[in-house]
Amino acid sequence: MPLEHHPLTREFPDHLPQLQALNASDAHFAQLAQHYESLDKRIYEVEDGRQTLDDLALQALKNERVQLKDQIAERLRKANGAAC
Repeated sequence: MPLEHHPLTREFPDHLPQLQALNASDAHFAQLAQHYESLDKRIYEVEDGRQTLDDLALQALKNERVQLKDQIAERLRKANGAAC
């Protein structure tokens, strides 16, 4: 299976304007997004063999990434509702 990054722009391609707007106007959202991107990069580096981490710790990072993605998705849904 090929390794892939999961940046927010790829995970939410239909919400690019909202991602940019929230990153610029909402400090908490920007912090969530930055943490998500850092986790994604670390997970990729572990899976690629550039960093070592045991399987349990890697799974914990992946679970944290999923939780962050869910929080970000919820903020995007709320932003879309406010824009209507």
